[in-house]
Amino acid sequence: MKRVIDPAGTDAVILCGGKGERLKSVVGDVPKPMADINGRPFLDILMDYLSNFGFRRIILCSGYKGEEIKRYYGKKSRSLDILCSHEEEPLGTAGAIKNAQALIKSNPFLVMNGDSFCPADLREFMKFYDRKGADFAMVLAAEAGGGDSGAVELDGSQRITIFIEKAARNKSGLANAGIYLLGKKVLDLIETGRKISLEYDIFPKILDKKFYGYATKERFIDIGTPERYSKAKESLKNGR
Repeated sequence: MKRVIDPAGTDAVILCGGKGERLKSVVGDVPKPMADINGRPFLDILMDYLSNFGFRRIILCSGYKGEEIKRYYGKKSRSLDILCSHEEEPLGTAGAIKNAQALIKSNPFLVMNGDSFCPADLREFMKFYDRKGADFAMVLAAEAGGGDSGAVELDGSQRITIFIEKAARNKSGLANAGIYLLGKKVLDLIETGRKISLEYDIFPKILDKKFYGYATKERFIDIGTPERYSKAKESLKNGR
């Protein structure tokens, strides 16, 4: 199959099944990606980010209170083709993608976490993927610190040689930014109907494949805790 490097022809999958237990004290009982950021859902920011790079077909992998996400985006007037893939039980980041397999048309396809944001240049990321002849690629950002962002190391060709999620030490200073380009062959590695993690179950097993890391100088933010959520609101104020 001909490789797809044009965002307009590439599906973008957003993993937005998070329950957000740690955020309930500050955002109430809403799906984590729908947490309010200065008057709008965090998921809106991700949608605008994708749209600005030319992505038009977006698949939302929902879980907890997924009907709220579907209802909200079903009413919005956009130039985007938004589809929803809902999981009845938590399936993990890889399981959610497998659950959406019937909706994924492009090869490769983009994947983003629905509770973090890194303003990497996605067009350059796609060019990098194509130039490397990659099967899989990951955006790597300046490490956020705190020791929970994982250990990622590259060789001289930017191939990922070490990936350990939430490792205690990370010599490279690079962190998984939660943005991936995945060839559709990854779907063959994910068992249907099981809770499976990209970070823990899949990525460590494909280090012998053409798996590359695209390093950006951008930092990433996430909204997983009240403290990080507060910082995210400040960072994203006035569209920054």
